[in-house]
This record gives sequence, C-alpha cells and structure tokens, in this order.
Amino acid sequence: MAQFEDNLAKADELLKRFREGPALHYIAGRLTAGRSGESFDNLTPIDNSVIGQVARGNAEDVDYACQAAWSAFPAWRDMAPAQRKKILHHFADLIERDAEEIALLESMDTGQPIRFMSKAAIRGAANFRYFADNCPGARDGQSLPMQHHINYTLRQAIGPVGVITPWNTPFMLSTWKIAPALAAGCTVVHKPAEWSPLTAVKLAELADEAGIPAGVWNMVQGLGEEAGKALTEHPHIKALAFVGESSTGSMIMAQGAPTLKRVHFELGGKNPVIVFEDADLDRALDAVVFMIYSLNGQRCTSSSRLLVQKNIEQEFVARVAERVRKIKVGHPLDPATEVGPLVHKRHFDKVMSYMDIARKDGAEITVGGETMADLAPGNYVQPTLFTGARNDMRIAQEEIFGPVLTAIPFEDETEALTLANDVEYGLSGYIWTADVGRAHRMAQGMDAGMIWVNSENNRHLPAPFGGTKASGIGRDGGDYSFEFYMETKNICIALGDHAIPKLGV
Repeated sequence: MAQFEDNLAKADELLKRFREGPALHYIAGRLTAGRSGESFDNLTPIDNSVIGQVARGNAEDVDYACQAAWSAFPAWRDMAPAQRKKILHHFADLIERDAEEIALLESMDTGQPIRFMSKAAIRGAANFRYFADNCPGARDGQSLPMQHHINYTLRQAIGPVGVITPWNTPFMLSTWKIAPALAAGCTVVHKPAEWSPLTAVKLAELADEAGIPAGVWNMVQGLGEEAGKALTEHPHIKALAFVGESSTGSMIMAQGAPTLKRVHFELGGKNPVIVFEDADLDRALDAVVFMIYSLNGQRCTSSSRLLVQKNIEQEFVARVAERVRKIKVGHPLDPATEVGPLVHKRHFDKVMSYMDIARKDGAEITVGGETMADLAPGNYVQPTLFTGARNDMRIAQEEIFGPVLTAIPFEDETEALTLANDVEYGLSGYIWTADVGRAHRMAQGMDAGMIWVNSENNRHLPAPFGGTKASGIGRDGGDYSFEFYMETKNICIALGDHAIPKLGV
C-alpha cells in the first residue's frame, strides 16, 4: 500500500505540467504548440478524467517537421558512426536515469500496470544500446569479385523516415523503431498515437538532452486522419514504419503509394497457442495465462486462441479458468495489479461488444464477460475466458485486443495445424509439446512470422520480428532493421584493361 501511495504522489507531480499546458510537438530542436495552436483532450483510462491537452498537429506542422528532418539529414548521415554510437549510448543512459518517471507516465496514460511498465524503459534503453553498438558496421556490404572487375556493396541511410507508433506500449515500441533509424543515419518524424501522447514528449526531451542535433528527431502530436495522413503523404519522407491495426496499414500504404514510399508494417494478430497432451502442462499453463492477460491483453503477439488437445481439454481449461478468476484487476499504479483499465472508452466498448458476440455465436463465457462495476468509471474489464468455441466464430477470427481468451479443442496434429492457420493473420504462434519432431513439423507448417516452442514470447534483438498475411510487411530486429532504413548500393570497378565492345569503328 505504501508503494502504491508513493506512486500516486509521484505521478500526480509529473502530470502537473500537462495540466498547466498541452503535450507539445518537438520540431527542429524545440518544443512547440504548433502553427494552429489547437489542442484536444487527453484522458486517463483510470477514470476517464482529463489529464490535460495535446497539441493538435496539422499538415502545416508535419511539413515543418519534414522540412527540418530533410535539412538535418545530410549532416546526420555523414556523421562518423562512432560519434552517432556515442550519442545513442548517452540517450540510453538518460532513459535508464528517468526509468521511473517514464513508467509512471506510461501507466497513467495507457492504463498498463506499473509491474510491466517499470521494465519498459529498461527495454527501451536496451534497444538504443543494441543499435548503437551495431551502428559502425551498418554500412558494411559484400565483396563480389569477377575476373576483370570487382563489385562491392555498401549501405547508405535512405533519408528522412516517418514512424507512427501505437498506444499499447508506446514508449518501448517507439524506441524499437526510432533507435535503428537513427543508428542507420536517418532522420525521423515521429507521430505517436493520440491516445498515449505523454512519453513521446519525454522521449523528445531526452533526445535533446542526449545531444541529437536539431531536426534529426522530430515529433508531431495529433490525430491519425490529420497529422498521420500528412506524414504518410509527404514527399520528403522516404520510408514509413507503422505499428497498429491492419486496416490502418492498408490506408497508409495507399497514402504513401504516390510517392513510392518503402513501408514496414507490424499489424494485428490472432495468435494460437497449441497445447498437446504430452506438454509440460504446468509450464504451458503459466505461459498461456501470461501471454493473453499481461499488458491488459493489448499485445500484438498475445496468444488469444488456446488450441488444446481434446483428451486434456477439460482438465487444462479448468486450470486456466481457476487462474483467470484470481487475476488481480485494479489501479495501474498499484504494484499488486496484474490487469489495469483498457486504454480508451472507445476501445473498451469494442472489447465489451465481443461478450454479446460470443453469446450470440453459441460460445460459453466461463469466466468474466462483465465490466468491473466497483472500478467505474474507469475502462475496467473482467479477465474473460470463452469456451465451447469454434474456429469459425468471430471471437476466434477477429482481433479483440483485450484480456480475452478463446479456447478451442483439437483432435490431432493435422487438425491443430489447420485451426492455427485458418485466420487472416499470421504474426506469431506458440507450441507446447515434448515431441521434438512434432515441434519442428508444427513450427515449419504454421503460417506465421514468429514461432515459440515451449516458451512465452521471448525477444532476442538480433532476431527478425514481424508477420505474414494481414499481420504485416517486413521485419524488425538486428540487421533486418538496417535493411529497411538503408539503401544497398553496388559499385563495380575495372581491375585493368579488359576488352570493351566497340561500335562505329
């Protein structure tokens, strides 16, 4: 209780600045309210009260930011990689210094429990350190010798890039995108989600303190249909990195098409976790519960479909239900809280609509299915478990993006694979089995970009992260990120006096 009260007091002090003035843009090295001076309300999901105002960026603000990024690009691109490395490591130091402040702001802004957000800043700092360390080698290419020529390749930063980040874990995901862009030598215009604007301001302030030159990092607050659309259409932006809904990714691709922008999309998921009868069921139980109910179920890689073998279905689902009933729902700044409020009333209403959809389609709500009346007027949902479901039901096909799990039985390996692949998404999948051959067969057969076997989502920064089908385009992580933010150039040099074809002699 003492820690909870301490968190509340610290968060209240941090939020004073946003009550006194709007969350601002950061353009060309300074915080600004923008050309229009307009703003919109920022609500906390804890009780849907107004935290403060947010600057409402428009096309003119975006143009100003893109011009700044364009002007700053040559010097940042040409800076010695060792110097960029030093600056990015300093950035990571500052993130770690202010980790508590970042966590408190994120929890108040998004409703994510402090137990998870306390690690978000540390992961953000790790993103910067990893790409800082790989910065000096990002330009490296290949030597491709021939008999009379030698070809060699190198990589060069593509130019100013647009980064549009989501509201579920905005701080960490912003660093995930922006760190490799800066390490590659790109300049950035960042558009954070309008439902979670606060840590974007903090990131911009740390960029300034870290010594990132004016115009290299720019951030424009605002609505997707205004600031976001202007960013995706701007001719100075050479590539777009976006995390969010699949339908929004389609719109962004269309908006960027006239200027032939390169795109990287990390979109939705309806990810299966497959539990076979020979699995370590205790460990599988821990992973199943963690991967859907942590982060309020607002995680793109959450395993929202539990596919469980029929002869263990009754026992295993009963154990899941027992755990779900015990999940602690509460204020996000309470260290005991495991599930907090959903980010926005509009999203809360969407998640709650699936309770009626489940009933209408014939599924059973074994646990949850209601709002947390004692925590009103916040956006609190009871952790929910649907059983008696089929894979063709909407609750099994559509991304709910909340603390909601749908359990579906299967007979054998063939049926499990069919069910796993029978959705429009293909981001991730999880397999629990003691059979090594089956693990490989299932992993190779699943139509998803990332598979974890006998594990929850465990992130390794050099490994590729991304999905197939409606779950995205491209990969994050390690050299895959540099491939997106850099152009590969081939240079061919003659080694001597080779014969050149003659015409008109």
